[in-house]
Amino acid sequence: MNAQALAQVLASGLLMGLMYALIAVGLSLIFGLMDVVNFAHGEFLMMGMYLTFGLAVFIHLDPLLAAPLVAGVLFIVGALVYIGIVRHAMRAKANIGMVQIFATFGLGTLMQGLAQYFLTPDYRQISGAWLTNRTLEIGSVFLPLPQVAGAAVSLVAFGGLYLLMSRTDFGRAIEATREDQGAVALVGIDRSRIFALGWGLGLALVGIAGAMLANFYYIHPQVGGAFSAIAYVVVALGGFGSVFGALAGGVIVGLVEAVTTLVLPPSLKSVGVYSLYLLVVLLRPSGLIGKS
Repeated sequence: MNAQALAQVLASGLLMGLMYALIAVGLSLIFGLMDVVNFAHGEFLMMGMYLTFGLAVFIHLDPLLAAPLVAGVLFIVGALVYIGIVRHAMRAKANIGMVQIFATFGLGTLMQGLAQYFLTPDYRQISGAWLTNRTLEIGSVFLPLPQVAGAAVSLVAFGGLYLLMSRTDFGRAIEATREDQGAVALVGIDRSRIFALGWGLGLALVGIAGAMLANFYYIHPQVGGAFSAIAYVVVALGGFGSVFGALAGGVIVGLVEAVTTLVLPPSLKSVGVYSLYLLVVLLRPSGLIGKS
């Protein structure tokens, strides 16, 4: 292993890590807002990828241009999912945690089954996109442009999220609701409305991730499974509910996964990630950035 090869591996790990962060941040946002784990998160990623594929096939819209439209659709879907399903699950009189888990898990299973029935299990890929088969050369390191674009969009999304959370009334309302759900009602904040908008924002973010991922990854009904598992690890590493912990967690997971391929076969690249996850859970259960 020489320096050039190591730089190539680390650069690839960084790009993929930023994509993992973008996939996971919506999950972390929803959990931090209302202590609900969305077990359909991977299926919403899959929905975003299929929407991007549909826009590319039927109106020849490039994934880069489709991303805002996909985010808008997923925002509406997220708000409706909260209003139609999650809100009622949160009103359960007994075993509320299990009701919430099975509500989102059942939704994810239904979405995957519908996708497999109506869209078939076939693997699909967007061809002819602007960035397809293009690379960026920096020194002796070659970076695929679709992954570079995905990483750049991830950084822009986190920057926009920071401005939203720190500079707008909506962002401050989210932060206040995250801190104390009961007290916000005393100052006139409609908690249910914030929850609906929070779900919309969380799914809009995973919609953007799906659009960028569709640029270079195969699309099929089970595509969300592997990425949702990684997203849970990212959220746990960064700290449950820590929005910007997801950024750190995603980068760490991407780099660890890439480095693992240097010592183990590529098929075992997740071993390093899950070993790190177990170590963090044992030594710091709140995550690397979460509050102790």
